[in-house]
Amino acid sequence: MSSLTYVWLLTMIVPLGLGLWAQRKVKTTFAKYSQVPVRSGMTGAQAAAAVVRSSGLQGVEIREVPGRLTDHYDPRNRTLNLSPDVGQASSVAALGVAAHEAGHAVQDARNYLPMRVRQTFVPVASIGSSFAIPVIFVGLILGATGLTNIGLALFTAIVLFQLITLPVEFDASRRALVALSDGRLLEADELDGAKSVLSAAAWTYVAAFVAALSQLIYFFVASRR
Repeated sequence: MSSLTYVWLLTMIVPLGLGLWAQRKVKTTFAKYSQVPVRSGMTGAQAAAAVVRSSGLQGVEIREVPGRLTDHYDPRNRTLNLSPDVGQASSVAALGVAAHEAGHAVQDARNYLPMRVRQTFVPVASIGSSFAIPVIFVGLILGATGLTNIGLALFTAIVLFQLITLPVEFDASRRALVALSDGRLLEADELDGAKSVLSAAAWTYVAAFVAALSQLIYFFVASRR
């Protein structure tokens, strides 16, 4: 095999395996703790509202969105969007995820710097997601170094977006666990379960960054041959 093939195996297959493992881990961990009811009987939506209130935030709307594990906070309209498996459920997993999303609302209100930086990368990362790979391939096929470099620059924006996402997500989980503990929304043993759910979710962001960085390395090596 050529050296480029070895690079492809290292930068494509390994990240793919990590990504599949991370997805399975978060699904199985969420499923496990979705079967563990919280003693308080509180739902995810109620827990998110409690975290928002305890943080003194105003104007954050909690909405239900369809799908499974589609939960997210939208800073554009300050909405905390929870799936039925989270917002309506009274499980350890539901409260952990809901508090995590509420953590993003707190970050937004507190002008958490990594979150602000990530928002600045959203437009260019979106463009990169749509055009980076086609531009790189066309550049490589035509031998157009300038075009390839444009594609690499766009893909670099994707990598930087994934990188800055890591502290944003880790901090939101930290805020969630503190809020769940300080607000006595979960008991000590329940808190351990929520931590497991959030730790599993964190691996999906790590895997996404590793995959993006690995692809960038491969394309860079291929463009220099």
